[in-house]
Amino acid sequence: QVQLVESGGGLVQPGGSLRLSCAASGSIYTLITMGWYRQAPGKQRELVATITNVDSTDYADSVKGRFIISRDNAKNTVYLQMNSLKPEDTAVYYCNCDAQFRGATFRYWGQGTQVTVSP
Repeated sequence: QVQLVESGGGLVQPGGSLRLSCAASGSIYTLITMGWYRQAPGKQRELVATITNVDSTDYADSVKGRFIISRDNAKNTVYLQMNSLKPEDTAVYYCNCDAQFRGATFRYWGQGTQVTVSP
């Protein structure tokens, strides 16, 4: 099992910045892709950004140029730097990872952290 713990959410004004962190712990797995998803009220969960273990990144079009995903493999931690935040970025942000163990791949999710962008 892998446990993911997110931190860094909160309330911020439009145009502001927040940095989310997600630390993985637990059994010794090989963490492959780590990423961030978000879910706004009444909407489906959507991809925000992902990063592989060779630092290949992918972003949703809505956040390109504003958000930056990064990871520290030594700390098993993934970050999401969110800049120029907009009210439509308001959502619960979830961290996830794809981890390999004995040839099988497992997906894990964090508990979520609330991000609210409001004047």
